[in-house]
Amino acid sequence: MKRLVTIQDISCFGKCSLTAALPVISAMGVETAVIPTAVLSTHTGSGFSGYTFHDLTSDIPKISAHWKKLGLKFDTIYTGYIGSCEQIEVVKRFIRDFRTDETLVVVDPVMGDAGRMYAGFDAKFVESMRSLCSVADCILPNATEAALLLNKPYDEIAGCESPEELREILRKLTGLGCKNAVFTGACSDPALNGAAAYSALNEDFFIATCENIDGSYHSTGDIFSSVVSGGMTLGMELKTAVELAVNFTHDCIKATQPLREELFYSVRFEPCLGELARACEGFIDN
Repeated sequence: MKRLVTIQDISCFGKCSLTAALPVISAMGVETAVIPTAVLSTHTGSGFSGYTFHDLTSDIPKISAHWKKLGLKFDTIYTGYIGSCEQIEVVKRFIRDFRTDETLVVVDPVMGDAGRMYAGFDAKFVESMRSLCSVADCILPNATEAALLLNKPYDEIAGCESPEELREILRKLTGLGCKNAVFTGACSDPALNGAAAYSALNEDFFIATCENIDGSYHSTGDIFSSVVSGGMTLGMELKTAVELAVNFTHDCIKATQPLREELFYSVRFEPCLGELARACEGFIDN
């Protein structure tokens, strides 16, 4: 059975980050270990205020040391929200300690959305995130994060419409040092949504699309990145994993629509897990 460790925060309520990644990747048939970077009472998105936050940076080396004593090995290391430059250095050390020639490293460079950087981050953090992306096999930025990583205006990145422009953005992202880059929310047709991807290994470029559903939904980035990470862990080609992630994220949003007001804080991914599991059956190595 394939084994993945994901390193990101855990929001005790809100169905995002670890509380989305763990059930989604597990449903795909991948054993999932976790390293929480912080514990929050809720996520920090709209609808919640006064949340609690407990930093776990000092715990990560202790977890790592125990796991090394146990001789644990991981097929994939997948990082999500990381809260500080110090944490990034700790995570890079974890990658150095547990990476082998066969280990896949996936980085979701969580820094912002809709043209805005998340509170608490600055230019120094962006530079640290670039250094983390440089050791990744695959990175998964949205338009905001791609703009930050490339030091470009958000409108320049978000306004790209042609496949040629998208390919060039992705090519520049792999110039950070990663082998593959996936750019989410990439589609010029307002009736469609999806993701574009590029591999520096063979210069392969493609766009995966689905029906666009209007509105903004929390946790979709976490779910998308989790499916790509899980799929690649199972041995799927990048294109297959991205197409699966695009379709699953779309299905989760569609399942949320009847309960949009009640589920303002996330998407209803639970009813969609069965179909996701069935899609992965042929890739699971028992």
